[in-house]
Amino acid sequence: MYLLIPGRHHLLTDFQFKYLNRLIKCSLEGEKDVYGQPLAASPVEGLIFAVTSANHLGTKRNPVPFYLRAMVIQEFSNSLDVPAYVYGIDDVGVIHDFAEYTIKTIRHSSEGAHNLTPQNTVVICSTSVREMYMKQGFRILTAEWDPATTRFTQPMPWDLVNLIAQTGDWRKNPTVLEQVHPAAFKIWSLYGVGEKVQQILKDPIIGADGDLTATRDYNVYVKQMDDIAALKYRETAPYIQPGNIGDIGCAAGSWIKIACEDDRLHECDFYGIEVSRHLYDICLQRKHNGEFANPSVFFAQKNAVTSLVFEPGSMNTIHTSSLTHEIESYGSRKDLLAFIQNRYQELVPGGVWINRDVVGPENRTETVLLWLNETDGTNDLPMPENPTTQTLATWLGQLSTKALFQRFAQDFRHEEGYRLPHDWVTIGGTIYCRLSMQDACEFLFKKDYHDNWLSEMHETFCFWNYNDWKQALEAAGLRLDNLSHTYRNEWIVQNRLEGKTQLFRLNESGQPEPMPFPASHLLLLARK
Repeated sequence: MYLLIPGRHHLLTDFQFKYLNRLIKCSLEGEKDVYGQPLAASPVEGLIFAVTSANHLGTKRNPVPFYLRAMVIQEFSNSLDVPAYVYGIDDVGVIHDFAEYTIKTIRHSSEGAHNLTPQNTVVICSTSVREMYMKQGFRILTAEWDPATTRFTQPMPWDLVNLIAQTGDWRKNPTVLEQVHPAAFKIWSLYGVGEKVQQILKDPIIGADGDLTATRDYNVYVKQMDDIAALKYRETAPYIQPGNIGDIGCAAGSWIKIACEDDRLHECDFYGIEVSRHLYDICLQRKHNGEFANPSVFFAQKNAVTSLVFEPGSMNTIHTSSLTHEIESYGSRKDLLAFIQNRYQELVPGGVWINRDVVGPENRTETVLLWLNETDGTNDLPMPENPTTQTLATWLGQLSTKALFQRFAQDFRHEEGYRLPHDWVTIGGTIYCRLSMQDACEFLFKKDYHDNWLSEMHETFCFWNYNDWKQALEAAGLRLDNLSHTYRNEWIVQNRLEGKTQLFRLNESGQPEPMPFPASHLLLLARK
């Protein structure tokens, strides 16, 4: 008889060892399943640990990589009298037959050596996952969970993970010392797992699966990143200093891919940092595919806000693109200032941080008038109920510019508690929207992101202007190079703004006077 133990297995407990050891010693004799029915006495031939979410790491739900979880299990099993087998089960989302998928994965991974059936396997599971195995006909032992009282009688492994995350010196915590099995304690100590878990679980920015936002269509996003990678590289290439080069928020690794083909940088080491699990996986796949001309390319899934991601004083060049506004949007001003300070710490003296991003207008507090075309689309098309990303994008694309603004005014940072102040005025028979220059620019430079509308509505582009950036960088000890500048994307002006909308301010006579569209982007060269 095999004992199948499915779970994420970030650590193992002393209770689990004693429980399994007893089952092995007694050959299941006297044990009762979840229904209170006795199991037939049968020697335990082996333990099979199904480590779920094996393809996840560095996230709040799965902070510990699979290889370390497997090491804990093998160390844990050395003192048991039967062999233990470890199989990684990749996350495949929410499916009703996950138990069946797990069994099939084990059979495939073991090349048929472990064909688990209700006749040769008892499942040990104390969570609701057991119901999936019960439907497959497996007998269930519930370990920490007591069916009679419907309560947990022992701490679950994840309870101890959370305890460690909230404990400063976790190695000295009495509960940890008493309840965490020595094998887990050893591996966690040896590899600094506790400290990494503390950092990840306390992170205020990323979600449970390691993403800034749950509403982004990554297929669309990756294509957009690839399409503009060459432009990004042309803008930043003249300022790259050879040596150790880091790209934080590297997305799908497109900037690094082009940099690897630059003869000037062929002896450099490249380090890509990406917090999103989806994008990090793409980076690894591209590396496996041999898409990077330079073999010295390394990727890591980390959050550069809460800590350093490179060794202090080690980087000649750090590159970021379209990232800092996300830190302000999904985190806080405090997080953005910490991010800036971290980059200062990581640069060598004379090193440069190249930051390319959107920027707010110099006169962002000025009250302006915004004319919006109401004849370039429909104005009364009802929004579809429970739209998908695609149907929402189609609907938005049918709206007039005025109707699109009205939708924007409802959605923009609404979940963050922001209510866009604006009103409508009529001057000389023309209707204008009166609002701040900052809010007007938020709409102008975000209105055409239909494919990721729900995600973009969380983000602010115009929170800082150039002078705000200069002050923040200098406060962190960085010097802003004179080659730094703001610029206006003329393609956006010609293709997305002209004829659709126009900015005005009132002149001395109280009449609307046209204003030029402001700069939308900046390139900052911050030197240590």
